[in-house]
Amino acid sequence: MKKSRWQSRRRHGRRSHQQNPWFRLRDSEDRSDSRAAQPAHDSSHGDDESPSTSSGTAGTSSVPELPGFYFDPEKKRYFRLLPGHNNCNPLTKESIRQKEMESKRLRLLQEEDRRKKIARMGFNASSMLRKSQLGFLNVTNYCHLAHELRLSCMERKKVQIRSMDPSALASDRFNLILADTNSDRLFTVNDVKVGGSKYGIINLQSLKTPTLKVFMHENLYFTNRKVNSVCWASLNHLDSHILLCLMGLAETPGCATLLPASLFVNSHPGIDRPGMLCSFRIPGAWSCAWSLNIQANNCFSTGLSRRVLLTNVVTGHRQSFGTNSDVLAQQFALMAPLLFNGCRSGEIFAIDLRCGNQGKGWKATRLFHDSAVTSVRILQDEQYLMASDMAGKIKLWDLRTTKCVRQYEGHVNEYAYLPLHVHEEEGILVAVGQDCYTRIWSLHDARLLRTIPSPYAASKADIPSVAFSSRLGGSRGAPGLLMAVGQDLYCYSYS
Repeated sequence: MKKSRWQSRRRHGRRSHQQNPWFRLRDSEDRSDSRAAQPAHDSSHGDDESPSTSSGTAGTSSVPELPGFYFDPEKKRYFRLLPGHNNCNPLTKESIRQKEMESKRLRLLQEEDRRKKIARMGFNASSMLRKSQLGFLNVTNYCHLAHELRLSCMERKKVQIRSMDPSALASDRFNLILADTNSDRLFTVNDVKVGGSKYGIINLQSLKTPTLKVFMHENLYFTNRKVNSVCWASLNHLDSHILLCLMGLAETPGCATLLPASLFVNSHPGIDRPGMLCSFRIPGAWSCAWSLNIQANNCFSTGLSRRVLLTNVVTGHRQSFGTNSDVLAQQFALMAPLLFNGCRSGEIFAIDLRCGNQGKGWKATRLFHDSAVTSVRILQDEQYLMASDMAGKIKLWDLRTTKCVRQYEGHVNEYAYLPLHVHEEEGILVAVGQDCYTRIWSLHDARLLRTIPSPYAASKADIPSVAFSSRLGGSRGAPGLLMAVGQDLYCYSYS
């Protein structure tokens, strides 16, 4: 009786084994592998034990995804993935994804190196001019295509940085760069190897092809606190200071610091006077902005946790505006007396600077994103606003109708504080994604014009910081993109 029951269970198990498509797939593959291994068993044994990690989305589209297993498209087999991060098995989903991303980045870098003034097949200067002469292209389309061609011709060149301390250049890593209004100076925040940050100003006036050499002016001012936000400030004259928001550390409270640019280099002889470092005790500042509006002269704003603080540098007078969320991004309008703020809750609102902080009349405009807003940029006519969030959405808002009129696809962000760079003179939008790719869109029709891979392997610590200008290096400079990543500075210039 027991023997017959055991035989029936064995027959039932064999039938279920054959009916399961997963086991049928494994059986057929094992048989095919064994047949292929018969002529040269020794040479194929090592291959069966070490699966390939190459990407094959096309080959795996018809293969069912099994939890805890990875399907190798070259071996056509499933391999078990260990869920823990403390094991020594290199085959995990994260490692597979990183290898695929690195393979893609290296392939795009090779394509960048082979790029020879051609945006796509049949798209070059001579063909565009010929089509324009024959009347196939109107003036608007010709200008757009010519601009796309110039962007596609930007080639990566490494910039040589000179300094009084060359050893520091080999160890300090770029955290962020910020060009001034005239694009002849570049403020830098560098992470020091022993911990903390160091500041410097790079003179871009010597940035000329083909040498591309610049000099970094450093200062002994040093902080071990995180820099949350930075912007140029015009106190004595245009871009005379740098405004930094520093996080608190232990018993040291957070603060906003006005750092005179003359402490680094006297870039305006006869105008710059030895400036004093001004520090304002402002705990928990996420963002900052300097006002060039006459309604808020000599004022700067800081975005805090659930409030906005407006401070007059000369008089020390402060105004506080309560909010419902942390303020992560800010910008003053130049003509209208408005301060625009982007919040962690996804809300974007404007503060009317003519109203006091009493009551609710100071909230002029309200827009809403579905995720935390990381950057707000006001266009020159002040009728449109560009905003990005932590869901990777970049939207252009019409401030008159409070509606989204355009969306720029392709940006990647999940949690990082990533700025936007809007350049209306060139008609482009530039943003660096969390995947370390720099993307350039057409400002007018939201087309993705170019995707630039990072020269470094993608990582959280090596997200590039960029600065684009129509006159890189001053009034006589040419349009170009500066990219700081790791210890290196690269220039992508029109050629």
